[in-house]
Amino acid sequence: MSINFTPSIFTNTSICLMMMAIAINIFAHNQVLASAQLPGNILGDRMFTLAVNSATEQIKQVAKQQNATLVQYSIINDEFTIAGKKQTRESELYIWVIKPTGDITFRQIDIKPLWQKQNTSLAELISQSRWSLGVTGNYNYLKLNQLKDNFQNLYELLIKPIEKLLPQQPNTNIIFIPQGELFLVPFAALQDAKGKYLIERYTIATAPSSQALDLLYQRKKQYQNVGQDILVVGNPTIQSDRGEPLQLIGAEQEAKAIAQLFNTQPLIGNAATETAVVQRISQAKIIHLATQASLKNQQGLAFTPSTQDDGLLTPAEIQKLKLTADLVVLSANDTAIGIITNDGVIGLSRSFLSAGVSSVIASLWDISDQSTAFLMTKFYQKLHEKPDKAAALRYAMLETQKKYPNPRDWAAFTLIGLL
Repeated sequence: MSINFTPSIFTNTSICLMMMAIAINIFAHNQVLASAQLPGNILGDRMFTLAVNSATEQIKQVAKQQNATLVQYSIINDEFTIAGKKQTRESELYIWVIKPTGDITFRQIDIKPLWQKQNTSLAELISQSRWSLGVTGNYNYLKLNQLKDNFQNLYELLIKPIEKLLPQQPNTNIIFIPQGELFLVPFAALQDAKGKYLIERYTIATAPSSQALDLLYQRKKQYQNVGQDILVVGNPTIQSDRGEPLQLIGAEQEAKAIAQLFNTQPLIGNAATETAVVQRISQAKIIHLATQASLKNQQGLAFTPSTQDDGLLTPAEIQKLKLTADLVVLSANDTAIGIITNDGVIGLSRSFLSAGVSSVIASLWDISDQSTAFLMTKFYQKLHEKPDKAAALRYAMLETQKKYPNPRDWAAFTLIGLL
């Protein structure tokens, strides 16, 4: 059986509709909806029930496959009359928690007070949390206690309502399935009232949708000729936006350290051309790209230009590659973000998943060269001991936090896709 794995499977719109159907089913089970409110047409009832049951079984199967608790978010907007004018505003946050056992629980959170009483919105809270990290502006503008307030506010909205539904055992897996601006949230850095980070309790990953996770899982099972090469790239010869040579010393250090672990030769400096990368990438099981990402004129990963290429590997070019890698690590700035639509984030990480990769580790902001080199070295040391991507990333974050306490330096990376 072949799977047509196109970018459309990452749509969050269809999965939201599916999850809303699940919510209706749960409400009905709990007698929140009276029977008179359900559809009256018998054939329609049966088709609706079949669709709900099918969707419910699929998402239960995904949680079981990954041995993880899935947390699905949906932001519900409604139309309100404000100062005599109709406006569309955030109304409610729907959260579903799906356990590996098959249990599904639904929570409905009123988020209207954000704009009615606090003159803000969920999207603005997320922007403020990123700004407080120094993602834009001065790196050291706010102190850690000010950062704490931002991440505790997000914790109160996103985690507190489902806190008792999450696994009580430490080190267990959670996969967050965001929507819209929630794709920009560093879930690892969310803090409870005691100041404890979420990454201290769980291993954390994200996914575009449960449907995407299922297709990634089914596709991986079909792989027969999986590459065994370890492709490591660091500090290519590139220029800044102002035309000056851009030296990523930390990227070169991490590439050499990782290559030594796996007994392979990294592509460094002038050797790290786009052509050289593309020639080896299809045979790789692990792909580590420590470089610079361009988000201004054209999105892509920067490599050393040559007579055969322009040095920029774009999402469109990535999607045309035939990859079977288990993991791609995009050790560059802003590689987990892109154009945020109702169907998720369109960008570099999504392109690699579409091209055949099972998991991508990517960044939510412009990363620090030195702290990233430290984190990535710790990640691969742990991964080399035991091939558990989520656990290795959690270990690397916690180790980096000891040396670099600011979440900006350790919370940027997220695992997207299969655990």
